[in-house]
Order: sequence, then C-alpha cells, then structure tokens
Amino acid sequence: MSDLNLRIPGPVPLPEDVLEVGGRQMINHRGPEFADIINRMTTNFKTVLGTQGRAYFLTASGTGSMEAAIVNTLSPGDRILSISIGSFGNRFGDIAEAFGVEVTRIEFEWGKAADPERVREEIRSMQDCAAVVVTHNESSTGVMNPIDDLSRVIHDESDALVLVDAVSSAAGVPLPMDDWGLDVVGTASQKSWVAPPGIAMVAMSDRAWKAHENSKIPKYYFDIDQYEKFLQMGQPPFTPALSIIYALDHSLQAIIDEGIEEVLIRHAARAQQTRDGAKRIGLELFPDQSIASDTVTAIRVPDDIDGKVLVSHARDVYNVELGGGQEKLAGKIIRIGHMGWVLPEHIDESIDAVEKTLADLRA
Repeated sequence: MSDLNLRIPGPVPLPEDVLEVGGRQMINHRGPEFADIINRMTTNFKTVLGTQGRAYFLTASGTGSMEAAIVNTLSPGDRILSISIGSFGNRFGDIAEAFGVEVTRIEFEWGKAADPERVREEIRSMQDCAAVVVTHNESSTGVMNPIDDLSRVIHDESDALVLVDAVSSAAGVPLPMDDWGLDVVGTASQKSWVAPPGIAMVAMSDRAWKAHENSKIPKYYFDIDQYEKFLQMGQPPFTPALSIIYALDHSLQAIIDEGIEEVLIRHAARAQQTRDGAKRIGLELFPDQSIASDTVTAIRVPDDIDGKVLVSHARDVYNVELGGGQEKLAGKIIRIGHMGWVLPEHIDESIDAVEKTLADLRA
C-alpha cells in the first residue's frame, strides 16, 4: 500500500528531505554547531512572523506555547478576556484559569468568527483588562478569526496584551506580528512549519517582555527568562528534541528560501482547491467562505451519513486520513488539512475519496 494521504489538521505529512534531515546523528546541544542552528532558527522564525521581538523554541506541544504565553505575562488575580470560537479557544481560557487568572469569556457560535464590535463592548465593560487571549485559526471549526481587526479594537479600548494561539495559522496565512500589534504569538512545529510534532515556538513583543518582568505566576520549565539567558550563549536551558530541531531548522530555511509570500500564496491555492472540490461533489462548507481557514477546511457531513463512519471508510478503503469533528461537532463535519507540504494531487485524492465513500455508504 502507498503512503497514507494524511489530511488531518496536523501533524502534517513530511517530505523526504525533512525526514532525512531528522534522522541525523545527535550533537552536543551545548556546542558551537547547536549555537549556529538555534541562532539561524531564531532569525528565520522572526523573519517569517515579521517581528523585531524575541523568539524561543521549547520542547513541547502547541499547547505548551499557549501555557508559556499565560505564565510569562500574567499574575494570579489578573483579569483577562478570553475570545472563543471553538475547542482551542476554550482551551486558552482554561489554561489561564488553571493558573488563578480571572477569566471573562466571550464565546461565539462554532462556525462563526469573533465579532470585533462585540469584543469592543466587552472590553469597555471590564476594568483593568490585563490581556486578551484568542485563537487565530480555529482548526476545530475551520474558521479564521480577523486577528488584525480584533487587535486594533483591543488596543483602541485598553492597554491589554494581545496573546495569540497561532498554532495552526502561522506560516500558512498572513500574520505580521509587529504590524498587527500582537504581543505573544505561540505556534508549533507540526503544522505549517513542516516538521514533526514536539517543538513549541513563542515570539514576544517588548510589551510582553516587560509584563514578564512583573509576572508572578509560578513557572520553571516554561520560564522564558531561562530561554533568553541561555539563548545568549547559543544554548537551550534544557535538553531539546534534537531530531525535531534538525527538521525544523531545515524547514524554516526552506520557507525563507521560497519566500513567505510564495508560501502564503501556495496555502491559499490549496485551500481554494479544497473548497472548490467539496462544492463540486455537492457538499457544503461548515463556515461561510469569507471566514474559511486557509490551512484546514471544515465540511458539513450530509444528514444521511455518519461522519465517523465516513472518516474510517475513507481511511480503510481509500487510504486517505481525514479529520473528524471534535466535541459537539463529532460526526457532523469532516476536516481536510492543507497546511505545510501539500501537493495538488493530495487534495484531488482526498476529495475523490470523500466522493467515493459517500457513494459506498449510500449503496
């Protein structure tokens, strides 16, 4: 059987060159070769995000980048606003609450984007809002939040920090961190960065760094001060996942070499191909196309079909691994990931598998 066509919204499949690099022999993570790697990665990561701020690599999942954003900028008892349009937006608020932060939640219907004017009203009603936490790309619903508009409203109405979960958006859609006034951006290696899972990536503005100096949430492994001090020596504070570092370094350089604008154009093209393919076989997108993600497409499952059976049949019979719905959307939608290394034929094969599976299940 040929390789599985992995079309879940991360971890993404990897091309042969990335797999080969990841298989290199280990090195001294306190030596000069690692220093060259981490310095190059830091420069390239900041270039892709369009930031002059600080950037760090943590051996952790994408959720680790979200926790790092919270524990390094806030203190117990701080008031924050959590904007949620799905499962991962809820998670960001949950993390803050776990560390004693006072969270006001504003939740939007799953399949919809956050309304900046509703956010404006909520911020005006709050006192001393220290931060706003928000997911850029909600992969559970296939919706892209208008982060630039939301950030503008937040800055117009408060001095709150803007903490962004960009796990499934960064390097796949526009996210000019400094131009949009974002204070912390957290992302992860296994998405549009085309690397294995295991490295959380965090970028911080000067405002966020100043907040870090006053943050009183207990922290150790995610204490960004340790990462900053060791980065100055070209080292990590703790033993890193070297194989993933090798792969991520390679992929970051590939993004720089291709050019971020070309990378974004490619992602947009694959997203449109997926949406057009779904419509061609008579399916309906879950969100409105105006807010549809360019890294994962959510598609409504027809009423006469069990989405869980659709996903398993496409995998078992047609060798295509689709993403299913999560939580309240389980069995109701399917998700097709198209971030990172995606060829047009990957999408064509996925749409073909869905069409054939629907026919099989209705036979």
